[in-house]
Amino acid sequence: MRKSTSIRNTFIIVILSVLGIILCLPKELPIKINYKNIKLEGKIVRPSLDLKFLGMDFKRDLNLSLGLDLAGGSHLVFEADTSSISDERKKESVEGVRDIIERRVNLFGVSEPTVQTSSYQDKMRVIVELPGIKDTASAIGLIGKTAQLQFAQVGENDNEGLILTDLTGADLKEARVEFDQKTSKPVVAITFTDEGAKKFEDLTGKNVGKPLPIILDNNVISAPVVEDKISGGSAIISGNFTTEEAKSLSIQLNAGALPVPVNLVEQKTVEASLGADSVAKSIKAGVVGLSMVLLFMFVIYGKLGLIADTALIVFGVLTLSIYKLIPITLTLPGIAGFLLSVGMAVDSNILIFERFKEEIRIRPFADALEVSFGRAWDSIRDANIATLATSFILANPLDWKFLHVSGPVRGFAITLALGIVISLFTGIFVSRNLLRVFVKESSKNQVKSN
Repeated sequence: MRKSTSIRNTFIIVILSVLGIILCLPKELPIKINYKNIKLEGKIVRPSLDLKFLGMDFKRDLNLSLGLDLAGGSHLVFEADTSSISDERKKESVEGVRDIIERRVNLFGVSEPTVQTSSYQDKMRVIVELPGIKDTASAIGLIGKTAQLQFAQVGENDNEGLILTDLTGADLKEARVEFDQKTSKPVVAITFTDEGAKKFEDLTGKNVGKPLPIILDNNVISAPVVEDKISGGSAIISGNFTTEEAKSLSIQLNAGALPVPVNLVEQKTVEASLGADSVAKSIKAGVVGLSMVLLFMFVIYGKLGLIADTALIVFGVLTLSIYKLIPITLTLPGIAGFLLSVGMAVDSNILIFERFKEEIRIRPFADALEVSFGRAWDSIRDANIATLATSFILANPLDWKFLHVSGPVRGFAITLALGIVISLFTGIFVSRNLLRVFVKESSKNQVKSN
């Protein structure tokens, strides 16, 4: 029974490994064969991931996302205009600006951005670093806009012009991009709060047959004619938008208006600080180090070490795949977190194998294997829980104010925690099932001699 379960689990491990290898492949893999009369030249293109599940779209290009130090990006500095705010509220207002900018950046799709405040000569500033974003103009337009949305009504005579109403962006509950079924053009669907829905119902009831101008940042972007009184608190903003314009507008509306005006005082495109040559050397050093670990495990533990090496390779494949699926932005500290988790994965196997050396002297091979995993688990669990707790504190997902966390530190913590979780899976599930299936009683004498 145990053997059949192990064979089934090994089959699962093989499937996960194959899927992981496919995800780890580069976007384009060139193929060139020139042997005698056989000439073949082309490339294998790995498709992107586009799934729909429970009404949700899951799209990934499956490319590695690199941080500012590896891939470069945009560095922006905004200065907050706090001249009309009292001294005791300045800090609170600038922190509000930071939070809203961070929400906008996250909705923009930038992984692991750095948004922080600073004080320079009594001037409050917000520093924004966007990895991989080289188009600073679009980033500035998204971050710095106030997105003041207002609804107006047309006056009874020409002298009155447009009359602003009390229905504003503050009454919005949600904004999202949709496509008009008749024209296929992108529009922004908005949903009001309960109070906003009542205001909207009253406003449309008073203006049946009249245009209802929608004003964004003092510009009329749409003026649909009200055909009937609208209940339910939903509406559509149309204005010949492109898809990107509609997305940008929905992001601004969802994030809210900035509490104080901001001015851009510095902008620059940051090149990768490490450079391609340094990254290549880092990868080479990592491969050499990993090869030495694999060789060490095989020399010391023989067949057991070979199984541990296989589990370690599976660990690397699964980790890289998950980096692409989430996705995780890799920075140099993040790579350090991954390499540290490799060491933790090896530690688990060493604890198990050393315990196995003791148990094989007094038990049959199969029993010694099971007991070794069971008794080594306490040490493995305690060590990894301590590391996960440290990662939690460094990542600070709850944004505790008494912890100052930078983007690189958070990247290190995330990759380390993710590596620890995957190493527990490979160290216990993968290694255990592979040992049950492939390592037989013949290993007994070898383990004793070690």
